[in-house]
Amino acid sequence: MNQPATDQGSSLAIRTQKLNLWYGTFQALFDIDLDIKQGIITSMIGPSGCGKSTFLRSVNRINERLGYVRITGSIDVMGENIYDPDVELIQVRKQIGMVFQRPNPLPISIRENVLFGHRIHNAGRKTSKSENDDIVEDALKTVLLWDKVKDKLDQKATALSLEEQQKLCIARLLPVKPGLLLMDEPCSALDPKGTEAVEELIWELRGQYTILIVTHNMAQARRASEECIFMLMGKVVEHTETGQMFVTPQHKETSDYIEGRYG
Repeated sequence: MNQPATDQGSSLAIRTQKLNLWYGTFQALFDIDLDIKQGIITSMIGPSGCGKSTFLRSVNRINERLGYVRITGSIDVMGENIYDPDVELIQVRKQIGMVFQRPNPLPISIRENVLFGHRIHNAGRKTSKSENDDIVEDALKTVLLWDKVKDKLDQKATALSLEEQQKLCIARLLPVKPGLLLMDEPCSALDPKGTEAVEELIWELRGQYTILIVTHNMAQARRASEECIFMLMGKVVEHTETGQMFVTPQHKETSDYIEGRYG
């Protein structure tokens, strides 16, 4: 596997070493070694069942909810091994936000959706209405949604369009100040116009956040990421700058996938 060179002094958002994962007796990930840089957008591509979403769910420890999952190796996020016994899961979830394939706003108001995570992670500390208003406005402006919803903050979030719901789900993560945003097929439920809007948002967020996006849409990976990882059968085949991967892939398997010969 080839991987972009990382300067000694550059910061990493994620580093995995010899990461293996089993669902019962089925091994889904094999010796994953990855260095993912801070502050950029990295996409993961590959055929269905290759391990992309499994890897993503390992990075925020969602896989732990399944009692038959076993993991070996290490995952460091911002320099800390998130599987260390001393690491609190609530702190992992605060540092790592997750956006799913289908928007999942809570059936409460737009305002309360944005404040939901903030209130959970600041339980016991009362915030003023003015502070809450600022939090809501800042988050919605960041996801380019404020102008559309500022006059209907007390309406149910589920009344929004799918594109707006997905943006709201991203906004809901921001008040707890995560360093890393994981996105699992965030545009798969959207029409082309909604997809374009969410991709523009993702590009706007780069630099402020480290973003790791899983996608089946290779055009999206090419448009909306700076580095790209190609996975096949639970292994990382190639990790390089996105432009290089799509123009001059270094492995035949990558070339075959990009050119549509399988997957």
